[in-house]
Parts: sequence; C-alpha cells; structure tokens
Amino acid sequence: MALCTEEEITRMVHAFYARVRKDEQLAPVFNAHIDDWDHHLEHLSTFWSSLLLRTGRFNGTPMPRHIALPGLTAELFQRWLALFEETTAEQPNQAMAKEANAMAQRVAQSLWYGYQLTHNPGATPTEVNS
Repeated sequence: MALCTEEEITRMVHAFYARVRKDEQLAPVFNAHIDDWDHHLEHLSTFWSSLLLRTGRFNGTPMPRHIALPGLTAELFQRWLALFEETTAEQPNQAMAKEANAMAQRVAQSLWYGYQLTHNPGATPTEVNS
C-alpha cells in the first residue's frame, strides 16, 4: 500500500504554502520571487510526490534557485520547518506527515548547507537547528 495519494500531497503542499504566504518572516521572501503561485504549487506538489511516492516526476534544480536568493538565514529555514510541521500535524495521514517531516528536514539542511558554502566558502557550514 502506498504511503499516501497524490491528492494528500497536493492538499499538504497547498495548506503549507498558504501559511508561508501569510507568514511575517517568509511571505516577503517567497512573494518577492514567485510570480505564478499556481505553477509553483504544481511544481512543488510534483517535487513532494517524487520524494514521498518515488514517482521520479520532478524535473528541476532547487539548489541554484535557492542559492541565488539574497539574505537567507538559518532562522528562515527554521521558520519554514516550523510551519511545515504545523501543517503536517493537521494532516489526516500521519504516516505521510512523519515521512514528509523527515524529508523536509533533509531538504532544508541540504539547501542551507549549499547556501552557506556558496555565500561563505571559507566558513564551516552550520546546521539549520544548531
């Protein structure tokens, strides 16, 4: 039996980014760089489908896009994770929520490491939750 359905993933992604778009810390970052939210949400649903259902449908390069953003901090990644966990806690499928949380932690850490290595190549990268 599959961990979840595409519909559950889509609901989770839409609920999460509805929070992000209203968040005092994250909304300015996201809204400044995303022109077409419908397209972005579809792309993100495909990303999470590839992670949670192993569909392999995602075609994209998140690292360069995130590295190009100005002024990212560990605190922004922590806020992103906190909102993600708030969203997954409300999902009926808690098996999906648990797996999604673990993957979100890895995604955030990977993007934060890449960001630090690019913007501060001589420094030792820190953990998102250090």
